[in-house]
Parts: sequence; structure tokens; C-alpha cells
Amino acid sequence: MTKLIVGLGNPGKDYEMTRHNIGFLVLEALARKWSLEFSKKKFKGKFAEYFHPNGEKILLVLPQTYMNLSGECVNAWVQFLKVPDTDILVVHDEIDLPLGRYKAQWEAGPAGHNGIRSIIQSLGHQRINRLRVGVGHPHTESKVVSHVLSPFSKSEAKEVEKIIKNGVEAVEGFIEKGLDPVAQMFNRK
Repeated sequence: MTKLIVGLGNPGKDYEMTRHNIGFLVLEALARKWSLEFSKKKFKGKFAEYFHPNGEKILLVLPQTYMNLSGECVNAWVQFLKVPDTDILVVHDEIDLPLGRYKAQWEAGPAGHNGIRSIIQSLGHQRINRLRVGVGHPHTESKVVSHVLSPFSKSEAKEVEKIIKNGVEAVEGFIEKGLDPVAQMFNRK
């Protein structure tokens, strides 16, 4: 069995610590915990492989297509691995959740997230597991793009560390137990 875990973000130094890259940040932290590096490239993405003690192969993928084209990378991996929909998890930022809140979800629409929209269009369905990581809303629609593309503030640094740590815990929970227990644990936090 293989599980495909995708972290959404934008490649390049300019985007490293931005709100839009929280999916990258969570998967990079998980890779460090597992002593992995994203040193391999395939299907327009960087990836790392882990063989979990439960016997599953875990593929961590960071699309390098920029957010709006994430589906190109994800669909290529899904077609290549023939992984069931239930074994795919996409970790991404969510402006409709307060900073640090999570929502684990199955089969939901894009809700304005262009990376998720691209994945749904490329796959032809929305049957994927998602870990939506709250990055807060700027309270003004005209500021949404600048908000998600801006770095976290210095005052948010401690909170971001906690968000990433909890994100790693949520991904590991998904790998070991599935989405429902993760939803029960994190949707209330």
C-alpha cells in the first residue's frame, strides 16, 4: 500500500515562509522528523519516500508548478501510483479558518483555493482528503492575495511553530488511523 501526501505551496525563496506555503512547511518538518530530504524530482514536483513501520510506503510530494497549477503534479502522481482516493491527503492553507485552526475534510469543493481547484480539475473529481490549515483572513477581500503571499509576522513565529508541529501530528495520524480520527481530534482545536 502507498499513501500520497501532498503539501501545497509555491517554489522559490520569495515564498518560503509565506502563509500560502504552510503545506510545504508541514511536509518539510515531517521530512526532517523522518530524516528525509526532498532531493528527488518527478512529475513537476519534489518528493521523498518513507517506509512506515506499519508497512506502507509514504510518498511526500511538494508540487513545483506554483499553486494555481498544483493539479498537474498531483494528477501525474495519482495516475502513476494508482493510489485510491482515500489514500491521498493534501495539506494546504485556509484563509477561512483562524490562524492555527485545522479542518480535516473529505470530498469538499475548492472554496476559493486555486491550488485545490487545480487538483479537482486535473483529477476530474473532488474525492480527496484535505487538511486545511488556518492562516487567518485579512478581513478585506482586496487584501487576500497579499495576505497569503506575505510572510508570517515575527509576533506569529511561536504560533507558526505550533501550527507546523500540530500539522505533522495530523499527517501522521492520517497515515496511521485515517481521516476520521484526525477530524475528531483537530477539527475542534
